[in-house]
Amino acid sequence: MHWYLVHTKPRQEKCALENLRRQGHECYLPTLPSEKLRQGLLTVADESLFPRYLFIRLGRGGAAKSWAPIRSTKGVCRLVSFGVEPARVDDGLIELLRTQEASVQSEPERLFKMGERVCLTEAPFAGVEGVYQMSDGERRVMVLIEILSKPVAVRVSPAGLRKAS
Repeated sequence: MHWYLVHTKPRQEKCALENLRRQGHECYLPTLPSEKLRQGLLTVADESLFPRYLFIRLGRGGAAKSWAPIRSTKGVCRLVSFGVEPARVDDGLIELLRTQEASVQSEPERLFKMGERVCLTEAPFAGVEGVYQMSDGERRVMVLIEILSKPVAVRVSPAGLRKAS
């Protein structure tokens, strides 16, 4: 049994993973928790580390399952190959990815980081630049802006922010 690489259809890594597992294949989709803005709220979602790719463990020889159904699995585009030979992935790389994934699962990658320059996009402060402070836990974030030469903390919706250029 060796690990191989599956190329999936756009944004269908999880669909392909589920369908390949239903067929009895051992698969691995490395993910990282990431903060995203959805419907105006900051949410944490697992994002694929390698968009459009996942790993599958397959055997060779007469006792191994047929590889033919993999290509027609919902969500799968193809097996990554070099010529006619499928691209084999080293077991050590899979173990390294699993170890790294386990070490970062507790803390998601933040959309905005403390001290980062942001621009407010909603009235009454549209166009004003500030410094991101923190999420206040009530579906709002705190941003430090300067009004009349004094720093003022304002609470705004995360949807009303964008990274300053």
